[in-house]
Amino acid sequence: MSSTHHHGIDDSVGDRRLGLAIAANMLLTLAQVVGGLVSGSLSLIADALHNFSDAVSLLIAWVARKIGRQPADHFRTFGYKRAEVIATLINLVTLILIGLYLIFEALWRLYEPQIIEGWTVIIIAAIALLVDVATAVLTYSMSKHSMNIRAAFLHNVSDALASVGVIIAGSLILLYEWYWSDTLLTLLIAGYVLYQAAILFPETVHILMQGTPQDIAIEEVINVMENTSGVSNVHHVHIWQLDEHTNALEAHVVIDDFSQITTIKSTIKDELLQRFSIDHSTLEFEEAHCEQHNCQVRPIR
Repeated sequence: MSSTHHHGIDDSVGDRRLGLAIAANMLLTLAQVVGGLVSGSLSLIADALHNFSDAVSLLIAWVARKIGRQPADHFRTFGYKRAEVIATLINLVTLILIGLYLIFEALWRLYEPQIIEGWTVIIIAAIALLVDVATAVLTYSMSKHSMNIRAAFLHNVSDALASVGVIIAGSLILLYEWYWSDTLLTLLIAGYVLYQAAILFPETVHILMQGTPQDIAIEEVINVMENTSGVSNVHHVHIWQLDEHTNALEAHVVIDDFSQITTIKSTIKDELLQRFSIDHSTLEFEEAHCEQHNCQVRPIR
């Protein structure tokens, strides 16, 4: 895991790309809703809701990026980088609600089937496919370094696949009058929405719950610290993520000779950074004979 936050491209360029993607998805959503109402296609409206969620997701991510770049202050001493993690959680909860709503609407349509105009569905879904591909291209390079943008990118890819599915459903309606295919596609779109949310939700909650980074084993960290020359014991170890790119640690380190504290501290911090990408650590040093004497704990950042 990277210890620093790289956007891959300049922040201002990234913001402009997000702005274009938001505008394109909002216009597409409007076109799909109108087309879905005119044609009677539930799958087209379902895809419109998914595109709308993508536009909102991109908007929230854009705002979170702006907030996340604010410097630390007296109220947020670690800074505002977790704004993007919170934004991700909001987006995922919204996606789950939309997915459940689409399933409900699709099942209800089985009891109240409607006539669907296949050509309208195909034309609008084809336009949606082009916009989804364009949005994915705009966000691809940014998705490599951001949980929010990665989620938006995956959603746009799923939108593109959904648009392909809607085109197939419209074709089946034109050729064979299989109106049930529209309901089936709606269920598939809803299922994919829930699937994507299920993938990212645990990771997002894990960060907010200050969980240990998934690629770090506490036992291994302790072993590396205790193998440092002059260290006799390490305890009270806590490791968590300040955001998706920054790992933090606090621990008590028992040493034999306080005259070597500067060297030991530097060695431990270098090991933590190089081997575990932990670039924020707070170490409290204790003398090895503190159990027999009244010694002072010396916190070293």
